Amino acid sequence: MKIRVTKQLIESILINLQPFLEKKDASQITSHVYIEAQNNQCTIKATDSEIGLSITTNNMLVEHEGAVTANGKKLLDIIRILKDEEIILEELNHHLYIKQNKSKFKLPIFNYQNFPNFPIIENKSQITLDSIRLISGLKNISSSIDTNNPKFELNGALLNIKAETTELVGTDTRRLSVVTINNPSEQQLSIIIPKKAILEIQKLFMDQIDIYYDKTNLIIQNNNYYFYSRLINGNFPDYERIIPKESKIRFTLPKKEMIDAIKMITTISQEIKISFFGDAIVFNSLAADNVEAKTEIPLTTGLVERFDLNVNSRYLLDFIAQLDHGEFEILLNEPTLPFVLKDNQFITVIMPIIV
Repeated sequence: MKIRVTKQLIESILINLQPFLEKKDASQITSHVYIEAQNNQCTIKATDSEIGLSITTNNMLVEHEGAVTANGKKLLDIIRILKDEEIILEELNHHLYIKQNKSKFKLPIFNYQNFPNFPIIENKSQITLDSIRLISGLKNISSSIDTNNPKFELNGALLNIKAETTELVGTDTRRLSVVTINNPSEQQLSIIIPKKAILEIQKLFMDQIDIYYDKTNLIIQNNNYYFYSRLINGNFPDYERIIPKESKIRFTLPKKEMIDAIKMITTISQEIKISFFGDAIVFNSLAADNVEAKTEIPLTTGLVERFDLNVNSRYLLDFIAQLDHGEFEILLNEPTLPFVLKDNQFITVIMPIIV
């Protein structure tokens, strides 16, 4: 195999593939990228066997067809230190040579035939869903998805396709985020997508995509990328039971003023107390040791009685960071009961701090 490629192109491809490499054990072939040159096309893959990405391009000059593997991190490290000029990748004597002008590097290779196969889309069902809204919805809920929870199903997002709507759901047991997409569908489907996959989907895909699935894998592809992830096998919690069916108090909050006030208090404490009055909202820190932070914003809430809410500020900021509009709603019942933040079809249910 021998190809010629610009530094910018091969560096960009290798950067995108880094999250898919096995990081802990360089003796595994999954720490390698797979490079195949054929029919004036080049395909470069990486997978840790749980998640994988294949990138295909016509913008490399294929001088000799073939396939090879090489350590993905070391190859990127070499490419990064080269000049912004053409680079030659060539397999010779069971090594991959990286050449540019008078510079030459050599990396060991593994037998490319041992590189793991990617799942194929044949005989898999296709999900019919507006992919732009899907990607946007996954971005909205991703901060609420748990990590390293012993209940594996909580380490991913639920894609729940119903007759009239599709819901994307994430929870870390202290908050629950749901995005509802109006999407009539003949298929009823519930699958759990790992958080790592969701984060990579957001980075890779900005336009329309084709989505396929079976009991084991989710596959997403467009013209250049072929992405797959193993699905999480488990039963997602009954999230609809967590969402309050009604609220005693409901009013609109300004996005910018809320961010500024919350961030001011978080210089002292991440846990904050918010007191809603009829004409203002007062923010206090919940820190101990006689350290205090306090601020307020004027706002007509219509409340007759004061309402106090103790909450982790990060949950509020994570929600507000996803908003495209200048305001959002808050729905309250009792200070010790879950409350709801709402922006059109996007909600987050938060459990307050009980003190």
